[in-house]
Amino acid sequence: MSEREPDRRATVARRAAEAGATIADEAFRTAFEVEQKDGKTDVVTQADRDAQAAVIDLIGETYPDEPVVGEEEGALKRVPAEGAAWIVDPIDGTNNFVVGTRTFGTAVAAVVDGEPVAAATVCPALSDTYRSGPDGVYRNDQPISVSSCDDPEAATVCPTFWWDYDQRDQYTATTRELVTRFADIRRFGTAQLELGMVASGALEGVVTDLRMNPWDSVAGVALIREAGGVVTDLEGNRWRHDSEGIVASNGEIHDELLAAAQAIDD
Repeated sequence: MSEREPDRRATVARRAAEAGATIADEAFRTAFEVEQKDGKTDVVTQADRDAQAAVIDLIGETYPDEPVVGEEEGALKRVPAEGAAWIVDPIDGTNNFVVGTRTFGTAVAAVVDGEPVAAATVCPALSDTYRSGPDGVYRNDQPISVSSCDDPEAATVCPTFWWDYDQRDQYTATTRELVTRFADIRRFGTAQLELGMVASGALEGVVTDLRMNPWDSVAGVALIREAGGVVTDLEGNRWRHDSEGIVASNGEIHDELLAAAQAIDD
């Protein structure tokens, strides 16, 4: 990879996320059809498809031969083990988008051999753009970093992703562990934004015991790491796109958050 290549990929990730977010923003709070994919809460709209197409088209202008992993049809579902690839969530938080809630966004990550080298999450209804690359990590072009809070009893954390109806005992256990260890919990219904909020210091941690899709997670993980945070799996090992569960934090409360995650299935 040339010396300028990381900057180039970071620029394409940002521009591609902006392209998808523009499509989503134009459709937001308008009349559109909502379809179910796999369950009553797993929904998709034409805006999801159009946004993904816009993202893939923009990436293809610069990297026409590189694979794209994405949530909707027409993209791969697994991250290649080797080489360069792109990971796309055209509208992360579609359920929020559908009901007119502003917490949704388009996320794009550039990876090499499965590891993120650049990422961007654009939340158009919030006017927030998170991005990371070789020049650092930013929200709306202002440098960000994780929170310095080291006291769990002053920390706010988020149980992210969603548990199916037959897994609600796990969700119950997750919230029990979090509310008994930390000051407060939040849920925003969009994992990429929640991870971005850890990167910016708005949350101290994000956790789930479920395996997250790469399009729901990789961009946000890149943001957190670049901002000084820590992201592991449920065993405390460095998180990868195929890891079981995710424990993401500012680093200061990581041990307590990891202990909470490990106690979910006890």
